[in-house]
Amino acid sequence: MFVQLFLLLALQAGVSPSHGDKAQVLLFIRSDCPISNRYAPELERLYKRYSPFGIEFLLVYPEAGLTATAMKRHGDEYGYSIPAVLDPDHRYVARAKARVTPEAAVFVHNRLVYSGRVDDRYVDLGKARPQPQHRDLDEALSAISAGKIPPFHQTTSVGCAIENLR
Repeated sequence: MFVQLFLLLALQAGVSPSHGDKAQVLLFIRSDCPISNRYAPELERLYKRYSPFGIEFLLVYPEAGLTATAMKRHGDEYGYSIPAVLDPDHRYVARAKARVTPEAAVFVHNRLVYSGRVDDRYVDLGKARPQPQHRDLDEALSAISAGKIPPFHQTTSVGCAIENLR
């Protein structure tokens, strides 16, 4: 109960403490975004590969009106075992400055070190490569799991817009 209260207070203050020994990865997805949904196997692969190294993952659903039941149903449908959270007030979105889904933000000691695409599979909306040429998120997590803190790096994500709150 104390941990839940601490997390709630930290989130209300605009801070989300990292519980991972090395890093926290926020993965912004939408249940209704075909590009986000196509990335489910890759996000799950990254989670299974890097979470044993003390890297914490969190799926963030920034959709207004999405219920916890619908979020769980979506996670089950796409095979996610990654912990997930609703972000209807966009507190996580603001912290990471996320703009589209899918998009990743990696924090080390609460400092943003990576922001952007999972990989370069999508060149533009409706234009995808069969396989990515660069696996940006994987590279950042590989460095962190090896004990290196990468300098800040940002890439441009292609996906569904995160709608502004009204």
